[in-house]
Amino acid sequence: MLFGKIKGITNHNRERYDRVRKLMWIKCQACGKLVFSKDYKANHYICPQCGRAFIMTPKQRFDLLFDNKDWEKISLPVTSDDPLKFTDRMDYTVRLKEARDDTGSNDAVVTADGVIGGVPTTVCVLNGYFMLGSMGRAAGDGIVASMEHAISKKQPFIMVTCSGGARMQENILSLMQMARTTVAVNKLNANHIPYIVLLTDPTFGGVTASFAMLGDINIAERGARIGFAGRRVIEQNIREKLPQNFQTADYLYEHGMVDMVVAREELKEKLEKILAVLTKQPHDVKPINVSTPLYDETKQTRGMGESEAYDKVLLARNENRPHFLDYIAGIVDDWTYLAGDRYFGEDAAMCGGLGYWRGIPAVIIGQEKGRTIETRQQHRFGMPNPEGYRKAQRLMRLAEKFNLPVISLFDTAGAFAGCAAEERGQSQAVAETIATGLDIKTPYVAVNVGEGGSGGAIAIGTGDRVFMLENAIYSVIAPESCATILWKDNKYKSVAATALKLTARDMADLNVIDGIIHEPAGGAHTDWQTTMELLANTVAEQITELQKIPSDELPARRAEKFIAMTRDVEIYQPEHKSDEH
Repeated sequence: MLFGKIKGITNHNRERYDRVRKLMWIKCQACGKLVFSKDYKANHYICPQCGRAFIMTPKQRFDLLFDNKDWEKISLPVTSDDPLKFTDRMDYTVRLKEARDDTGSNDAVVTADGVIGGVPTTVCVLNGYFMLGSMGRAAGDGIVASMEHAISKKQPFIMVTCSGGARMQENILSLMQMARTTVAVNKLNANHIPYIVLLTDPTFGGVTASFAMLGDINIAERGARIGFAGRRVIEQNIREKLPQNFQTADYLYEHGMVDMVVAREELKEKLEKILAVLTKQPHDVKPINVSTPLYDETKQTRGMGESEAYDKVLLARNENRPHFLDYIAGIVDDWTYLAGDRYFGEDAAMCGGLGYWRGIPAVIIGQEKGRTIETRQQHRFGMPNPEGYRKAQRLMRLAEKFNLPVISLFDTAGAFAGCAAEERGQSQAVAETIATGLDIKTPYVAVNVGEGGSGGAIAIGTGDRVFMLENAIYSVIAPESCATILWKDNKYKSVAATALKLTARDMADLNVIDGIIHEPAGGAHTDWQTTMELLANTVAEQITELQKIPSDELPARRAEKFIAMTRDVEIYQPEHKSDEH
């Protein structure tokens, strides 16, 4: 077969070959390599060579997300074309016709109803193949109508974004869609409709600066580029070279803008878990089956035996004691970690997310200390920055919106003391977290599972019910620091611990907690299974009781409880022998 091209002669074989080749092979825009079309489709339209995720059509998105690829497209309003009579290199009407001929859609927004993990859901897609998913009047009308449709059906709404931003050919009319779509998002919130945003490559401009960043949960697809202004525009403006990972999905995660970065093939499973919790789907109780990590039982702990109170301090700090993520792994089913404060960053010291606690859908937050050298550095020994507390506030409000109970497991030496933390408003962040916890209209159970250090602990400790594990401690200051300041010598730390009255028993006597959860005889670090069973059952019982109280009454009851604390308390300071006072 001759494929050579002879001047002046039409080579039909060559033309036929080119058509077949285009159907069989696709050139990756990232690495430039040819991808066999069957491999490309089987790999969810991701380049198997470099991992670049290609733009998906609305149909491909619906097939990916809906159960059994079963969905029904909904009709959207039709808007008049070209109100500004705009012309650049060609008439706007010509561009619209080309886009419609290429995609078979009237505009960039396509919406369908279906089921995801058994939950009826509306999914709205911005079609990147229609003028790069740009948002004009028709797209704005489509998004607003889609959200109102979800409200009328009382079902979750998922927005899949792929857009270069507001459509230039409609100028101020496109810009107004930022406000119009935000109005529709506010309506979703007012009607307690779950709103999940899936940010795909690319998502920029007026889309990110409006409805795309207002989700209850923001998910970035792995490899997506997301931002406001484009990279080249920023580099030209500031005359600097930007970091290689700038405006990537991972970059946004690190800076607290998205809850998670998820590979395309894992999106459906992740959405199923989230939707199940937010819509309170029934769930079987997960059996607790954990093993206690090996530890050296013969190891002598320095300071043990100096006083009963200081023994509790050392038990609360024991390296083998379970931490927040250990409790999550042992107790919680279908856990989804949620990240970021939406302002500055993700703080690994303050963890939180969605899951089923003994079959109860809940929002769970707490400090994580880490166990190895690497994880302790990652989690900053459980001492959060301001963004950690702001993340806790966000998750509390998320719980309130869907009337999910909040479970807090606090365990921290205190909020992180550092220059950067002060610059970003550490005091304000802690104060606002306390205020949010007291204000939310949903059941709130807090448990001190280790160290309750100062304001960093009480920030997530203002629950309707507050419990302590038997060997946990609660104090305005560490006994070592107290001894150094007041006794002028750290050697009086055990005396300070007794004087501070920081044990669970002391807290119960002072009426600042509602109860004590027993630990195994040797302490929580000796038997994780028993500890978790006792903790899990106590919390579940408290939530069940609180759910019988009208949610509107909870903040007032919570306020009365804390207002009444510390009244008519007789403070007793034990005698001690010291040369310095």
